[in-house]
Amino acid sequence: MAKIAFLLADYFEDSEMKNPYDALTQEGHETVIIGIEKGASYKGKNGTTYISDLSAQEADASQFDAIIIPGGGAPEALRVNDEIIDFVKQANEQGKLIAGICHGPQVMISADILNGKSVTCYIGIRDDVKLAGANYLDEEVVVGGNLITSRTPKDEPAFIKEISTKLASLA
Repeated sequence: MAKIAFLLADYFEDSEMKNPYDALTQEGHETVIIGIEKGASYKGKNGTTYISDLSAQEADASQFDAIIIPGGGAPEALRVNDEIIDFVKQANEQGKLIAGICHGPQVMISADILNGKSVTCYIGIRDDVKLAGANYLDEEVVVGGNLITSRTPKDEPAFIKEISTKLASLA
């Protein structure tokens, strides 16, 4: 089974964290919540709360098979943290699966890993991903190399299915 990092900060979109986290945990994968601080409590837009297992500074990309970045307001806080960006860059350099939904690709933009990749995202950041060199597609889920992206909570079933399929192929 895979070891999966969920990157989290306050004001995440609750379902975009809860549904992939629960589904992948039920499949038997090891899920680790990484925040800016270890042991910090992060609250979603609708009140769901998670506590981080590790800080980004402690996290080692080589220890993980995948990274998932839920959307909402959290990616805005994550993308300005150097340790988060270094973690994502290292994972990308190692060819690890990196999945982001909604505003999640904002972290990918700041990590400068979108150039030449096909992605989707929340329409409000569409121009940002294009300016980062990505090929934007308005589809429920897009696989571009080691990246998996989706647009909104309604795309979660396809997003989760694609992540599960990709993780199964790693086994």
